[in-house]
Amino acid sequence: MITVPTITPTEDFTGVNGLNLASMERKHEICSPFIPRRNPARKTSAEIISEARQSLRVQSTQRPFTPRDGHRQLFGKSSVRADRDNRPPSTFSLNAQNFDAPDSRPGSGTRLSPLDHKPKFPVPCDAEDPFKALPKPPTDPLEVKRRLPGGRARLLRSGSLTTLSPVEGHIHVKEQFNPGLGQKPLSAKRLPSTDHTEVRSGPLKTGRYRTASESRLMQPGVDSGVRLTEERAERKTELGNGDNTKSTKEDAESLVWNNMIAPLLQQLESMAAGSSEGSLDSLCDLCDGLYGTLAEADMLGRRCKRRSGILRTLFRLIDLNSAQLNLHIAKLCLALCVSGNNLLNICKLIFQISHSESNDILFQNNSIIGPVLGVLSNEDVSSSGEALLYCVGTLKFLSGNSALLRLLLDKNCVGVAQKLIQRLCTAEDTNFTIAGHILVQLTATLRNLADHPDSRPLFISFSMLSELCLVLRHHCKDPDICTNISRIYSKLSSYSECRLALAQTPDCYQLFLELLSKHHQKQDLVVRLLFTLGNLTAKSEEARRQLFQCEACMDTLLQLYDTYQRRDNSPHTPPQKGPLSPSEPQAPPGSVQEDEDVLVKLVRVLANMCIHPTVGPALANNTICIQLLMETIELRSVQESEELLVNVAATINNLSFYQEESSVLRRSQLTIAKLMLKLVLSSSRDAMLEATRVYGNLSQSKHVRDFIMQNKVHQFVVTLLDSKSTEMCFSACGVLTNLALDPANRDSLSVEGAASKLVDCLRDFGPGDWQLAGQVCQALWNMIVCGSEKLLDTQERESLLEFLTTCLDEQEALKWIENEDIRDFHRACWELEFLPVAQKLMKTLRPPDLTA
Repeated sequence: MITVPTITPTEDFTGVNGLNLASMERKHEICSPFIPRRNPARKTSAEIISEARQSLRVQSTQRPFTPRDGHRQLFGKSSVRADRDNRPPSTFSLNAQNFDAPDSRPGSGTRLSPLDHKPKFPVPCDAEDPFKALPKPPTDPLEVKRRLPGGRARLLRSGSLTTLSPVEGHIHVKEQFNPGLGQKPLSAKRLPSTDHTEVRSGPLKTGRYRTASESRLMQPGVDSGVRLTEERAERKTELGNGDNTKSTKEDAESLVWNNMIAPLLQQLESMAAGSSEGSLDSLCDLCDGLYGTLAEADMLGRRCKRRSGILRTLFRLIDLNSAQLNLHIAKLCLALCVSGNNLLNICKLIFQISHSESNDILFQNNSIIGPVLGVLSNEDVSSSGEALLYCVGTLKFLSGNSALLRLLLDKNCVGVAQKLIQRLCTAEDTNFTIAGHILVQLTATLRNLADHPDSRPLFISFSMLSELCLVLRHHCKDPDICTNISRIYSKLSSYSECRLALAQTPDCYQLFLELLSKHHQKQDLVVRLLFTLGNLTAKSEEARRQLFQCEACMDTLLQLYDTYQRRDNSPHTPPQKGPLSPSEPQAPPGSVQEDEDVLVKLVRVLANMCIHPTVGPALANNTICIQLLMETIELRSVQESEELLVNVAATINNLSFYQEESSVLRRSQLTIAKLMLKLVLSSSRDAMLEATRVYGNLSQSKHVRDFIMQNKVHQFVVTLLDSKSTEMCFSACGVLTNLALDPANRDSLSVEGAASKLVDCLRDFGPGDWQLAGQVCQALWNMIVCGSEKLLDTQERESLLEFLTTCLDEQEALKWIENEDIRDFHRACWELEFLPVAQKLMKTLRPPDLTA
């Protein structure tokens, strides 16, 4: 019976009289025995062995190295965007002149419903000169009609108002230039920012409540004063208690402004005028104080009516060119909800600071990361795409710092990224380019986050692995995005919980194959996708089946195999030799080691796939696949390509389990046996082991056994019994078991002392490894029982009988095993692998009188 193969080569050896003594696919190491999961009901020995076979070592390989850019920049040198003229710049200069001073709320374009009370004509405000906005009511309404264009004239006709209500907030400015009796006018230098911060760039509301000084601004005479008093009283009656509350809030805000905020702004401006290195810390403290005051007064966001004055003061401080101070300024500006050009420039400012690694400590000591993530959560790609780009670029830089990486995870960066990905994937076609730029930075950030162990639960809980597949589908033509995501997958797929989450993503295997076909020339992308596929198929039968059943799966993988086998122009690879596509355009030459790394990962995928009982026979009968594997061994040297050749030998060993009469592998087994000589005679221990395993399976053929004896490979196999390695001894025993089937070979083996070495191996390793003990007994059975008992002298025979007698006692055999789970495994191996053949061997070795 042929057992289901695993990635680790195994031996399936036929004993005398046609007895098939099948061994486990994988030897169990003494140092780390297989521990099956415990169930309430005790498992049978067969179940335990079956579980062991499904949990064996897979062909491992190193994860591709993820390079770091030498310098922080928006797009690296390897990016396809590096040479584009229309890509956003990584370096730029910023100063106060780049900012719009009156940062006002943009118009919504929505017509407002009319108010219940009598409408008042709004006064436009000039942001450059607020004093131009002071109303001057005309004496003749008809004169106004003649001067104003149609829309405003119609408004006056319908309202028929001849007196404009004053503009809230300008009375103090007016009083400074027209002081009352006993007051001196203030000089321009003494005009604090508190007196002009209410200037707005858009229409202002008419002032419903005015102080006496506000009323005097518009008084042409006593009658008008009386009218204003009556109108004020009338409006108070109409508006009721709701406006009383609003008035109270406005009064409280004015109180906070005059007593706390205005002095802080004055200190900022005066200290900035005489700035020195020592005063920068004080400016930062003042910014912190201003932030705390605004927060306590609930005046952050756009709730503060005089925010434009605060912003103007902050923008002027940017010219001091202090990274530390600019971070405080940026934090305040984001808290005040700047928009448009100002938001973009603030994001650029933060990006510019993060550009230097020496500033990372500033981000650790400043809570700016939270507001930056807030921008990513709240802003839309259609209106603030470039601002989002620089924010994510900042996170990419910062995530390269281990301390800030932990901080980003604590701030829910993964969750914010997931929501942003969903918005970017649904962006309109007009925003597709900027969305792609943002995704390059975002996937690079996630690539860095994936390095932290605590990120894995977050990637799973936010379904990030599936979301990234969605990004791949939308941006499958973008090499930068695809490469970044492949790096994320190659990192996370090394962990079982992430492999499970990725495997549950619909059509992920088909998607990976399409990307491999589309970007087959991009080595760094190809090698990571193959590594991910190798991880997915390492321990999952379902993954092997799904991958194999994908459309054009084998065509894609074998075409890649052929392409990268020819890309190597080193002396040991003749150009343009092979079975595939001779007319295919030659790929650009790449690094020999990089191309070989692709082959290592690709062959590993094939080796894992052929474990599946449906996939294995198909690959064993695939001419192109077998030819490519043999070609690799022929063209490569063990010294230069050890890992690749070991993987190829492991793949051939797995395929050798499916030796149907008409299979390509069966027809090529003698050629393969010749190629294995290169590995057996090398200095690589791993190459020797894999080649010996291949000989163990192929030596079931009489032609292969004859080849082994003619080329004296059997001498080398016998010496492996002295290696003190259970793996080596197990593989060597398999080959000797098959070689001993031929009577002519037994004498040659006897001359090499094979029987004595087998007995020593049994005594050294048997009590701790019943699989190996069973395999040794199979070899001894074929050599002694089928041959001559003279192969062992009397002392060796007695020693072997004594050992077998002891080991056939279950209590004696398992007395050294204390752990209950391990005991179950050893008992199963003892019952199935050792006991049957040991009993037969013992009966044969005993004298006739004792046997009777």
